[in-house]
Amino acid sequence: MNDDERRPMERVCFQLQVRPERIPEYRERHAAIWPDMARALKDTGWNNYSLFLRPDGLLIGYVECEDFAASQAAMAATEVNARWQTEMGPFFVALEGRPDEGFLRLEEVFHLEDQL
Repeated sequence: MNDDERRPMERVCFQLQVRPERIPEYRERHAAIWPDMARALKDTGWNNYSLFLRPDGLLIGYVECEDFAASQAAMAATEVNARWQTEMGPFFVALEGRPDEGFLRLEEVFHLEDQL
């Protein structure tokens, strides 16, 4: 398949709220995530994945995937993800379920390349 036939990457942006008292530890945990977690994310199609944190704990995530639902399901099936989600769950405010399932997905309303 050449570049012209490849399906465009799905861009996903999401929001969570980190507990203010846990922000320093949250930053520390993400300064160097577990190597097996990083490899699992890459192997399951999470590309160009970034997290952005506001001083009040507002967390914005961005990821590009060929198929986000498939990448999310593949990641959910890994053992390392189960461990990571269990450890990260207490960092978040008003979260129902695991962090990787309980985030608020934001609607994309503009992308420059789509208009060029």
